[in-house]
Amino acid sequence: MIHKYEVLRKIENSGVVGIIRVDNIEYGIMAAESIFEGGIPVIEVSMTHRGAIEIMAQMTSRLSSKGLLLGAGTVADPETARACILAGAEFVFAHCFNEGVARLCNRYGVPYIPGVGSVTEIMSALECGVDIVKVFPGDVLGPKFVKAVRGPLPDAKMLAVGGVSNDNLKEWFDAGAAGVGLGSALTKPGGKTGTAETIREAARDMVARIADIRKK
Repeated sequence: MIHKYEVLRKIENSGVVGIIRVDNIEYGIMAAESIFEGGIPVIEVSMTHRGAIEIMAQMTSRLSSKGLLLGAGTVADPETARACILAGAEFVFAHCFNEGVARLCNRYGVPYIPGVGSVTEIMSALECGVDIVKVFPGDVLGPKFVKAVRGPLPDAKMLAVGGVSNDNLKEWFDAGAAGVGLGSALTKPGGKTGTAETIREAARDMVARIADIRKK
């Protein structure tokens, strides 16, 4: 497992995390491989559905040697976090902040990126050793939340997840987001279940868009 700060650096450099949140193992593996082949090297497998651990184990076996940075998402408790780390997770995402998960991830040198919705939650996370937080749900909080938070907390690093799309991508980065998380925008481009090629193309397009935004 690579060092915690190398993981964080790779997430920031990528600017996008591909999210696999599906209930079909075969489709999940195909989607993850296609996102990776489309140029997104950071992928999170959500623990929302059964089979998530199997998807993670398969992806670790197939692509970790090729540069994939694999993480677990929607991790609500320390037990799940530990199971994910044993399955190969190199970072842990969550929809909420849990001090027990923070302690466990610190113990094993794994970055923990919890969901937050207020300055108080951000401060609680930072005080427990969190380096990056996840603005969630993004479609409720919006880019203005990130911009407002960076007033009193200019050094806070935030990833936006939920409701991020091609239409508002630039707004998030302009507001100061360090990156975004994308699920259905990649796995269901155009609102339809993706194929390997359409998922690869969606990933390529997103990588190009983010690179262009960051240049400006």
